[in-house]
Amino acid sequence: MRRGQGTRLALLLAVLLVLLLGSPALAAPGTAAPRPTVDPAAPTPTAPPPEGPPQGSGPGGVTVGGGQLDTRGTVVVDGAPPLPDGLAAAGWLVADAGTGDVLATRDPHGRFYPASTLKTLTLLTLVHRLDPDTVVAGTAEDEAVEGSRVGMVAGGRYPVSLLFEAMVLQSGNDAANALARAYGGAEATVQAMNATALELGAFDTVAGTPSGLDVAGQSSSPYDLALVFRELVADPVTAAVLTTPFAQVPGVEGRSPGFQIQNENPLAGYPGGLGGKTGFTDAARHTFVTAAERDGRRLVVSVMGTENRPLRAADQAALLLDWGFAVPPSLGGVGTLVRSAADVPVPAAEDGAVPAPSAAAPAGVAAGAPPAADDDGPRGLWAAVLGAAAVAVVAATLTGVRRAVRRPAPARAGRRGPPAPGPAGSPSRRR
Repeated sequence: MRRGQGTRLALLLAVLLVLLLGSPALAAPGTAAPRPTVDPAAPTPTAPPPEGPPQGSGPGGVTVGGGQLDTRGTVVVDGAPPLPDGLAAAGWLVADAGTGDVLATRDPHGRFYPASTLKTLTLLTLVHRLDPDTVVAGTAEDEAVEGSRVGMVAGGRYPVSLLFEAMVLQSGNDAANALARAYGGAEATVQAMNATALELGAFDTVAGTPSGLDVAGQSSSPYDLALVFRELVADPVTAAVLTTPFAQVPGVEGRSPGFQIQNENPLAGYPGGLGGKTGFTDAARHTFVTAAERDGRRLVVSVMGTENRPLRAADQAALLLDWGFAVPPSLGGVGTLVRSAADVPVPAAEDGAVPAPSAAAPAGVAAGAPPAADDDGPRGLWAAVLGAAAVAVVAATLTGVRRAVRRPAPARAGRRGPPAPGPAGSPSRRR
């Protein structure tokens, strides 16, 4: 073989190796796509996606809660009264918190930016992991946090129990940051939040901040917010936080007098209300999640991606609560709220392939990025086989080239390590 031909063949094989290893076709049938994750290196989103939010799914692409929820439109249980006028939100859901029946929904698995409704997941994740009597010292970072603040100051001393109330009642980003610090930092808290979401079956939810400040790839859905809020109202500890009418923030000598904060839930006066959480950012627009009880029946409602005109998110939620209580329980639902990830069916694998677990992708990998090789799964096996074969062919080719141009020499094995990871991104901003 002539040297030029051998070199060209080696290069061709190397290119084929790269294409094969990076090709989605290598993913065995039935293998789940990797879980989306945030991309802190990307620019902070400042508006909703012009093409609309991506649609989420469970392991292997299954629609969590049932096939009828695989829609970007509106579905309503058969036999229900007409939906109320004024439902302008891009995504919403109303469900029976007891039976789990989804009575009606619009784009239930749309992965919207959640804004401060994500604090419901922060509460659910940390409330039983932190001692309520632990005192957290305020920092300059708390004072300077972006967006809504309860008013923490450096040098102040705040019990964890008060910080939970401040985070919920006043949507304090400073309180969320302080709680994360008490748990071990923002990174550890976000990891715990994502683990909680997965355990709950909230596969559309990807937390990037403890407060809900916008970051590329962060998301939740009307379905997932309902899952989280149903858990909160069922737990006496978190249910009490949601309905706390006011709390007292201690003063700091020479810095800040003590003051009272009030619950800013706009549906605090709704009959049978069990609490609510608002949210707003430039990218999320207005979001809201709430629950109420009437005659022993509990409903949960979530509203995402709406403006405050003609109706606020909370007012739309109130309409959905009124409507939902008028729907006879005997009608069932168009889908169901799962109790945990164990209730989400995993599609049967084809051709003997084993579905990949729905695990969190490595930190820093952008949402929608191509799946990485998994050494423990079918893709990793194929990659290893093809990689070894291609390397062997390339090595043999290059050896033939060397033999054509010089005397044979003992072969020397070489190894090239993996490329160094790219630089980590910087944290993003906004409430």
